[in-house]
Amino acid sequence: MTDERLGERLWDALERLPRGGGVVFRHYATPVEQRRQLFARVVRVARARGLIVVRAGDWCGPGADGVHNRRGRGLCTASAHSLAEARAAVRQGADALFVSAVFATRSHPGEEILGVRAAEKVARGVRVPVIALGGMDATRFRKLRGFYGWAAIDAWGGGKAN
Repeated sequence: MTDERLGERLWDALERLPRGGGVVFRHYATPVEQRRQLFARVVRVARARGLIVVRAGDWCGPGADGVHNRRGRGLCTASAHSLAEARAAVRQGADALFVSAVFATRSHPGEEILGVRAAEKVARGVRVPVIALGGMDATRFRKLRGFYGWAAIDAWGGGKAN
């Protein structure tokens, strides 16, 4: 997941992602023209590194492998904060889900936390890949069961998970 907090650490984060991993580009607060330029650069780096790129929003420009939290061409991912939301997203065509917030996160301070048990219940309750989000890092991911992978901003950008 990207956002403006990463700043120049975005490029280090992209280098740290494993081949086959992915990027959800979400620079919502960046002015449109800068956003398009940044997105184009992210796509170039991602292609060179064998990463998938999913865009959140219509303002990014071409090059995405899919879209996040909307319908579109290619891979469709969605956010879910409960089993009901997860099942609804799958019915609406989501190919993969980001379940959050598993732990407290600086991205969404004060957001209700699912916790491990509830997040694992969501992961078991759908038949698409489920990605843990919210205060995640590699250590926390190893303690979870039923998830395809994990996503973060701070952990990939060199910051603490929460």
